[in-house]
Amino acid sequence: MRSSSPLPRMSRRGRVTIAVLVGVFVLFTLLGWGVQAWTDWLWFDEVRYTEVFTGVLVTRLLLFLAVGLGMAVVVGGNLWLAHRLRPRLRPHSVEQATLERYRMALSPRLGTWIALTAAVVGLFAGLSAQSRWNQWLLFRNGGDFGIKDPEFGIDIGFYVFQLPFWRYLLGVAFTAVVLAVIGALAVHYLFGGVRLQGVGDRMSNAARAHLSSLVAVFVLLKSVAYVLDRRAMLLEYNEGAKLYGAGYADVNALLPAKEILAYISIVVAIAIIVFSNAWMRNLVWPGISLALLGVSAVAIGGIYPWAVQTFEVKPSAKDKEAPYIQRSIDATRAAFGLAVTETTPYAASNLTPPANLATDTSVVSNVRLLDPQLVSETYTQLQQVRGFYDFGPKLDIDRYGVNGKTSDYVVGVREINYGELTDQQNTWINRHTVYTHGYGLVAAPANQVVCGGQPFFVSGFLGEKTQEACSSQTEQIPAKQPRIYYGERMAADDYAIVGQSDPDKKAEFDRPVGEGGGESYTYTGEGGVEIGSFTRRLLYAIKEQESNFLLSEAVNENSKLLYVRNPRDRVEKVAPFLTLDGDPYPAVVDGRVQWIVDGYTTAATYPYAERVNLQTETTDELTNRGTFQLARENVNYMRNSVKATVDAYDGTVKLYEYDDTDPVLKAWNKAFGGDLVLPKKDIPIELTEHLRYPADMFKVQRNLLTKFHVTNPGDFYSAQDFWQVPNVPDAPDSGQKQPPYYLFTQFPGQESPRFQLTSAVTPNGRQNLAALISGSYVEGQPRLEVLELPDQTRISGPVQVHQQMTNNANIRQQLNLLSSNQAQVQYGNLLSLPFADGMLYVEPVYVKSNQQDAYPLLQKVLLSYGDGGSFVALADNINDGIKQLVDLGKRAGQGAPPPPTTGGNPPPPTTGDGTPPLTGELAAAADRVQTAITEVRAAQTSGDFERYGRALKALDEALTAFQQAQQVANPPTAPSGSPSPSGSAPPSPTASPTAAPGG
Repeated sequence: MRSSSPLPRMSRRGRVTIAVLVGVFVLFTLLGWGVQAWTDWLWFDEVRYTEVFTGVLVTRLLLFLAVGLGMAVVVGGNLWLAHRLRPRLRPHSVEQATLERYRMALSPRLGTWIALTAAVVGLFAGLSAQSRWNQWLLFRNGGDFGIKDPEFGIDIGFYVFQLPFWRYLLGVAFTAVVLAVIGALAVHYLFGGVRLQGVGDRMSNAARAHLSSLVAVFVLLKSVAYVLDRRAMLLEYNEGAKLYGAGYADVNALLPAKEILAYISIVVAIAIIVFSNAWMRNLVWPGISLALLGVSAVAIGGIYPWAVQTFEVKPSAKDKEAPYIQRSIDATRAAFGLAVTETTPYAASNLTPPANLATDTSVVSNVRLLDPQLVSETYTQLQQVRGFYDFGPKLDIDRYGVNGKTSDYVVGVREINYGELTDQQNTWINRHTVYTHGYGLVAAPANQVVCGGQPFFVSGFLGEKTQEACSSQTEQIPAKQPRIYYGERMAADDYAIVGQSDPDKKAEFDRPVGEGGGESYTYTGEGGVEIGSFTRRLLYAIKEQESNFLLSEAVNENSKLLYVRNPRDRVEKVAPFLTLDGDPYPAVVDGRVQWIVDGYTTAATYPYAERVNLQTETTDELTNRGTFQLARENVNYMRNSVKATVDAYDGTVKLYEYDDTDPVLKAWNKAFGGDLVLPKKDIPIELTEHLRYPADMFKVQRNLLTKFHVTNPGDFYSAQDFWQVPNVPDAPDSGQKQPPYYLFTQFPGQESPRFQLTSAVTPNGRQNLAALISGSYVEGQPRLEVLELPDQTRISGPVQVHQQMTNNANIRQQLNLLSSNQAQVQYGNLLSLPFADGMLYVEPVYVKSNQQDAYPLLQKVLLSYGDGGSFVALADNINDGIKQLVDLGKRAGQGAPPPPTTGGNPPPPTTGDGTPPLTGELAAAADRVQTAITEVRAAQTSGDFERYGRALKALDEALTAFQQAQQVANPPTAPSGSPSPSGSAPPSPTASPTAAPGG
C-alpha cells in the first residue's frame, strides 16, 4: 500500500511567486521604517535632543532582542529537547500509524520548523517587550523616594520603579513556560513519547521527566507571583473602605494566606519532581499535589479572607478599616501634592455689602471681565484682517507689568489656519511655501472694555493705523520677533518649506498692509531641517508622499523643512515620558513669543494612593474647545515637574526642572544622560514671571480635595463632609463641570494680589458654597489654599447665584431687552471672590447678534454680595455695579427696603390714558430716550456694529437722565424710593432692537 504525504508539494513557480511577494513586502516595510527612522533622527538633531532618539531606540532594540531571543531559546530549546527525548521504538497502533505520515513530512526539515516556530514566538515576544522601554529605563535608573510603605516598610521607589518591570518579567516567564509545555507536549505526542492508545505506559520516562519539570517550574513561578502579589496588594482596591490599598481583611487574612501559598507552591514543585521521577515515577501524586495547591488557593486565599471580611469587618467596618483609611488618606495627599494644602476657615458671615467695597484696590480693581472663551470670536473678527488668520476657540490668561502695574491680560496668537484658505489659495505652493506663519501676540487687559464692549488691544498690531479709542497707539507688550511659525493651530501635515537661494527674493506672505496688499518675508531662524540636497528632498518626498519636493522650484539649496509645528507635539516628542497639560499658552519672554507647556511625571503604583483617570478628572466645559483632552491614563502619583518652552519662531524646545525633589524626574533625567532637563536655577527670571499653576494638575487636585480634605478616617468613612465640583452655572443641566479660572487677585490671608487658579466647590448633593480652592506659586513653590466655609452656611454656590441674579424681576426685564430672536445673551465666567468676610460674585454679560460673522460684546456686569439673592445689581461696568451694591448695603443698614435693581437703567417709563403731558426737562429727557431708540433701530439696520454699541450706550444714558428728571419733577412720597411717572412717556424700549453691537 502506497502512503501519500499529507502536505502536497508546491510547484517551483508558486514558491518563487510567494518569495517575491514576501520580498516586496519586507522591502517596503523596511523602507518605510528606514525613512521614518532617518527623518526622526534629522528632526531630533534639529532640536538637539538626539540622546532621546538614540536612548529610546537602543533600549527598544535591546529589549526586543533580549526578550525575543530569550523566548525563542526557551520555546525552541524545549521543542528540540522533546524531539531528542523521543522513544526509539514505538508500539504499533492505529494512532501511531496515522501520526507516521506527519513524522515523515516533518522529520527531514524538523530543525527548520523548530527554528521558524521559535522565531515567530520570539518576534511577537520582542515586539511586546520593546513597548516596555519606559518601565525598563525606570527599573534601571530609579532611586529611592525616602518614604516607606506603611505595611512592609519598603521604600516607595520599589513600587514605582521596580515592581512594574518585575511583574512584566514574571508574565514573560509564565508565557514562556506555558508555550514550552504546549509545544513539548505536541512534539512528544507526535513522536510517540505521549500516547493515547496502545499497550504499556501512556508516557515515556523521558517525556514524563521533561513535562513534569516544566510544570514544576511553572509552580515555582507561581510561588514568586505570590510574593509579588503580597506587595501589589497595597495597590488593589479595598471594597470595604471604597479606597485603594490593603484593608483589614487583606492584611490580616489575605496577606498571610499568600505567604502560606508561596511555601505550599515550593513544596508542590518539589513533590512534582520527586514523585514523577525519583520515587514513584507516575503522575498520580503530582496530580494530587496540584489539586491540593488549587484547593489551598481557594480555601486559604479565597474563602478565609471572604469569611473575615463578611463576619468580622462588615459588622464594624468603620472601626476595623480606620487605620487603613488613614493610610489611604495620607498616601493620596502625599502622592498628589495635597499634604501641603493650607486650609483656613472663612465664616462668610457678612451678608451686607461693605462701604469699602467701592474703594478697594486689591480685589475689585482686578476683577476679570473678559472671558477667554467668549472673546475669542471677538479677537478673530477685530484682529483677523485676513480670513486665514485664527485665534482658536479659546484664548489664554497671563499677567504682564505695563506702566508699572501688574494685571492679567487675555492673550491670543494670530496663527495661520490652513483650513480657512480659499480654494484658490489652497495649492501645494501656497499652503507650504507662501502661507507659512502667523503674526503677533494680541493682548488686552482682562478688566477693561472700550467702544461698546470691545477689548482694549495693546499688542500684536500689524503696523496699520488703529482707532485711538479702541486700542493702544503703541505696543505695550512688544515682541522683537512677532512671527508665529509654531502654534496650536498646526496639524501634523502642516509642514512649511522656507528659505530662498536669492536673498532678495521673498516668497512668504508676512502680513497684510494697506488695502489688499501685503509684505513678503524670508525665514532667517535656526529651526528646520535642511533639505537642499537631492537625497534629503527624495527622503522627504517618500515620507510625505509628495513629488513636489523633487519637482518644484520652490525647493532650493537653501530650503528648510519645518514640521511637528504644534508646541505640545514638539515637547511630547522630545520628552515622551511626560504627560502634558492640555492648555499650552503663549507669552512674550525677552522679546520673543514662547509657548509654555506644563509637563507632569506620573506613576500608577504608589501604595495606598487613590487611583484616578486623567481624562475623566480633567474633562469640563472647555475640553476640546481650545484645550487638548488628556489620554485615558490611570495614575496615583502626579507632579508638575517640568516647565517646557517652545519658541514660536524657530521651534527651539527647552525643558526646565520645576520640582527638584521629584524622584521620577530624576530617574528620567538620569536615563537620558543627566542633562536632558535643565536645572530649576536656569529658568530665566522673565520666564518665571509668566509661569502659572497648571490647569489639569489643579483639576486633579481639586477633585481629590473634595474628598481628601477630610483627614479623620471616621468622618471619611461616613462621607458626610464630602464636596463636589459644581456644574456650569448658566447651563447646570448640561452635566459639564465648571472650569477653574485664573485671577490676579488677593484672597484673605494673602499679603498681596497673586495670579492664581481658583475654583468654587459645593457640598456633595447640595448647591450652597462649601469652599474656595486656589492654586498659585509663591517664591517658586506651588501652594494650594482652601477657604472653607461653615457647614451650615447661607452663602449660595455658583449655580444658585446665577439663577438668583438672572431671575431677579428687574434684572430679568433688562436681560430680555438685550436678547431677542435677533440676538442672544451669553454669560461669561462667574467669579467667586471672598471680600470683607463675605462673598462677592461677578458675572459678565455678553450679547451676540445672530447676524453672520457676529461676535460677542460685553454689555453688562451682574454682581451679587452676601447670600446671592439679597443684594444684586446689573450695571454697565464693574464700578457702577459696586456703587449700586454699596448703596443697597447702606439702605439696608438704615432699615430702608432696597429699591428695585435697575443696573443704572430705570425701568422704561410707561404711558397711561388720562395722564397729563410731560413738560420741561422731563419732556426733553423723554424726547432724548425716543431719539436714542430710533438710533438703535437705525444702527441695527445698517449693520454697523460700532455704531450699534454707541447707540445702546446713548440709550442707557438717556434712560438714566429720564429717571433723574422724573425724580426732580415728582419726588417720592413713600420710602420705597420707586419713581412714579406722572405723565405720558416715550414708547417702551422693549420694542426696540435687542441685538448687541458687533452682532
